Amino acid sequence: MPQDKTNELVSLAHSAMLEQGLEPDFSAAALAQLQSITAAAPASGGQIRDLRALLWCSIDNDESRDLDQLSVAVPLAGGVARILVSIADVDATVAKGTPLDAHASTNTTSVYTAAKIYPMFPEKLSTDLTCLAEDQDRLSFVIDMTIAPDGSVTASDVYPARVVNRAKLAYNSVAAWLDGKGPAPPRVASVAGMDEQLRIQDKVAQVLKRVRQAQGSLGLVTLEPQAVFENTSLVNLKADEDNRAKELIEYFMIAANGVVARFLEGKGRSSLRRVLREPERWSRIVELARALGENLPATPDARALSAFLVKRQAAAPARFPDLSLAVVKLLGAGEYVLKQPGQKAEGHFGLAVNDYTHATAPNRRFPDVITQRLAKAALAGAPAPYTDDELRTLAAHCTAQEGSAAKVERQISKSAAAMLLESRVGQQFDAMVTGASDKGTWVRILQPLAEGRLVKGFQGVDVGDTVRVQLTHTDVQRGFIDFARVN
Repeated sequence: MPQDKTNELVSLAHSAMLEQGLEPDFSAAALAQLQSITAAAPASGGQIRDLRALLWCSIDNDESRDLDQLSVAVPLAGGVARILVSIADVDATVAKGTPLDAHASTNTTSVYTAAKIYPMFPEKLSTDLTCLAEDQDRLSFVIDMTIAPDGSVTASDVYPARVVNRAKLAYNSVAAWLDGKGPAPPRVASVAGMDEQLRIQDKVAQVLKRVRQAQGSLGLVTLEPQAVFENTSLVNLKADEDNRAKELIEYFMIAANGVVARFLEGKGRSSLRRVLREPERWSRIVELARALGENLPATPDARALSAFLVKRQAAAPARFPDLSLAVVKLLGAGEYVLKQPGQKAEGHFGLAVNDYTHATAPNRRFPDVITQRLAKAALAGAPAPYTDDELRTLAAHCTAQEGSAAKVERQISKSAAAMLLESRVGQQFDAMVTGASDKGTWVRILQPLAEGRLVKGFQGVDVGDTVRVQLTHTDVQRGFIDFARVN
C-alpha cells in the first residue's frame, strides 16, 4: 500500500478519535509536565524490597515496547512454586491530578489502530521511564503468589520492590521454543538459568489453565486483526493467534488480578472491579451447541460452556476460532463497577471468577492506575485516593471510553481492510456471520482478516453461520465493506 494511503489511515484515525470523545494529542500542559520528567522514579523508603537479583523476564508482542509486567518463578518443596508478577509503578511518576493524569483519565486506555498507536501516556514514559524495560533498574508493585501443585493460591502478598528485566521476550518465539518447534530465543539462551525459569513458569501456567477451565473459565481462541507493514506501508491484516506463551501471561495475570482484588477487600477498601454478566443471548449459544451435536443447559452455565468449548477445540481446531468469535459476540462486553467492602461481588462469567480487578497494565489502561493507587494507599494505611462516588463515576467512564476506543480500532481496521480490498470487488470469499440484529448482519473473512456488512441475502442467517459471499463495494473513508450472499 503506498505511503499516501497509510497517511490517509492516520488522518482517519485522528478524526475517529475526536469523534468518539478521545484525545489523540497531549495538551500543552501535559507536554510541559513530560518535559520536566527526566528520569525514572527513584526508589525510596525502607519498605521497598530489592528483588533485582531474580531472573525477571517480560513476554509480550514482538513489537511491544510499553512493558507493564514481568514474571519470575521460585520453586519450593513438594511441587509448590512462588509466582511473582512485577507491575510497573506508573503512579510513582504520574501523580493523581496532574496534566498527564488528566489525559490518561480522559482516554482511559491506549488505542491501537492499524494506522498508529495513541498511547495513554507519552512514549517517553510508557516505553521508557515507566516501562519495565530490559536491563533497567525500575520501581515496581509486586504481586507475590504461592501456588500449590493443584493450582490453588495458598498464600499471597503485595508490596513495592526494585526489579530488573533480564530478558525482553516475545510471544511467538517463546511459544515456538516451548512447543519444541523453534530454537530458544537469543536472550533465553544467553541469560544463565532463563531456560529453566521459563519452563517452570510454563508448567505452573498450564496447571492454572486446567484449574480455570474446570471451574468454568472459557478457553476462547479469537483472531484479532494485526497490521502488517513493509517499511511504513500497510500490506496486510493477519490474524494474531493465541499460543502457549500468551497463555502463560494470561493465567498469571488472572491470578494476580484476583489477588489484588482480594487484598483490597481484606483491607476493607473499595475497588474497581472488572465484571462480565451472564449472557443475555444464552439461548443462541445453546442453539450453536445443538447444531454441533452437543447439549447445554437452558440457563447460563459457565462450566458447561467451558467443557463444550474444550471438546470442540479438540474435535475441530481449525474451526474453533469461528466458534469462539460467535460465542464472544453473544457473551457481550465486560464493564467496570464499584465494589464496596462486604458487598457481594458480581463476578466475571467468562473467567469464572468472583474477585477480579484490572491491576496489571498501568501503562495502557487507566483502571489499572486507579487500582495501583488504591492498593498503595491501603499498604500505607493512608486514606483512599478516590471516594466511592468518584470510583462509581470513573467505572462508568472507563467502560464507556473502552467502548469508544474499541470503535476507533474497529473503524480504522475496517478502513484498512477496505483499502486492501478495494481492488478485489467482485471476488468471492468464505465468511462467518459475526452479528445479526435489526441494525444489520455482519460477516468476517480471513484473507485479509476483515469484517463487512451482508447487504444482500441476509435473511435467515444468525451468528455462527458460515456463508459464501461476494465483495460488492468498499468505502475507505467510512470503513464500509459490503458483501452479497452467494447461493
